Amino acid sequence: MLNKTVSELLAQDLTEQEVEIKGWVRTFRANRFIALNDGSTIKNIQCVVDFESFDEETLKRITTGAAISVKGDLTESEGKGQHVEIQVKELEILGDSDPETYPIQPKKHSFEFLREHAHLRTRTNTFSAVMRLRSSLSFAIHKYFNDNGFYYMHTPIITGSDAEGAGEMFKVSNLDPKNTPLTEEGEVDYSKDFFGKETNLTVSGQLEAETYAMSLGKVYTFGPTFRAENSNTSRHLAEFWMIEPEVAFMDLAGNMDLAEDFMKSVIKHILTNNREDLEFLDKRLQDEDKRKPQNERNDMTLIEKLNFVTDNHFKRVSYTEAIDILRNCKPNKKKKFKYLIDQWGTDLQSEHERYLVEKHFKCPVILFDYPANIKAFYMRLNDDGKTVRAMDILFPGIGEIVGGAQREERLEVLKQKMAAINIPEEELWWYLDLRKYGTAIHSGFGLGFERLVMFATGMSNIRDVIPYPRTPLNAEF
Repeated sequence: MLNKTVSELLAQDLTEQEVEIKGWVRTFRANRFIALNDGSTIKNIQCVVDFESFDEETLKRITTGAAISVKGDLTESEGKGQHVEIQVKELEILGDSDPETYPIQPKKHSFEFLREHAHLRTRTNTFSAVMRLRSSLSFAIHKYFNDNGFYYMHTPIITGSDAEGAGEMFKVSNLDPKNTPLTEEGEVDYSKDFFGKETNLTVSGQLEAETYAMSLGKVYTFGPTFRAENSNTSRHLAEFWMIEPEVAFMDLAGNMDLAEDFMKSVIKHILTNNREDLEFLDKRLQDEDKRKPQNERNDMTLIEKLNFVTDNHFKRVSYTEAIDILRNCKPNKKKKFKYLIDQWGTDLQSEHERYLVEKHFKCPVILFDYPANIKAFYMRLNDDGKTVRAMDILFPGIGEIVGGAQREERLEVLKQKMAAINIPEEELWWYLDLRKYGTAIHSGFGLGFERLVMFATGMSNIRDVIPYPRTPLNAEF
């Protein structure tokens, strides 16, 4: 007897064989037709029950959400929508489901409702598809870096540094909150804390990854990061995952080459290996679009958007050139932009980035050489003294998806930049050491994994692409 997953049974020509399958009941119609799903595919397999062969008590227990085991013959299906079905010979209830209280009924549920039942929401088609795609993207990321000679590095989750200089970090402490030791100045005395200093949850593994790149050559991190930003929006999480490669002896041009090749590779992977899930999510988005006003509809379907990335060369444009384009474009002149572009040095918003990608160049765009005062201290200062060798990748529908730079490898320049924003040298002494002992050009970039999953699935809220979202006032599950 073949013990297979639903995905395997639907993919192969195994008719006239006896099979066994376990899964969860999606529906049970007319005391005869069970739609069974085991999570291996978005599709259900139909199990046909001869109700005269089973007692009434057993049939009553076959309710939505129940876990069952089925044995029977795999035969050609007489119904529409599937080419095979199982003629049930044996059926066992593995776990009952109370039909009165089970929240995931065979009907449309709002995403807000499903977030409240995040432990069960992957039993819906939408969320099972999203999480299979999340898993596939994760595998594709590791495969890409492994195939290209990168070493996977686990950077610290607890850190004493703030890589971004933003200050919005979660503190890590085991001091007694009811009897906190204080210094003579009345400040918290962190020398009495577990680590003997103030520590936080990391916002980025980049700085530590740079140290390994300067000895191992090519490394990447893929781990959890944390921001204590009090933003209750569809684009922010307090806990999220970041991919951060760092490469020694690579300049900005090489960094752009790497990022473009990487993004195309992981998206091609899901286009090849997750077609069913993508087609389902694509149809969901198209159905959603039909209910929107014409001017709010997407210009591209989900799969068209993914192909837009894989099939086009990424246009490389300097920040200065982009500002000139935006300043002189119709939406800006007619004041259609929410944030008008009037001078060099402005930080671009999503509406500007999308205009460049979707309307002007009509391909993914890499912007480079940004003003130094709107970018992080560790980015390499250009000879003009006012721009840095930074780069952002812009995608349709989302704007910026990747941010990176050639790192500042000159010791004195880096010291000056740190002093300008009051970062003490003793706080990052080890980072400065890289510039003292065998310094060299090196570069890297960061990609928020959930931002990538949103792009790949068409989901509009970041809380719907991570298993259990952590947001202000929400740490359930």
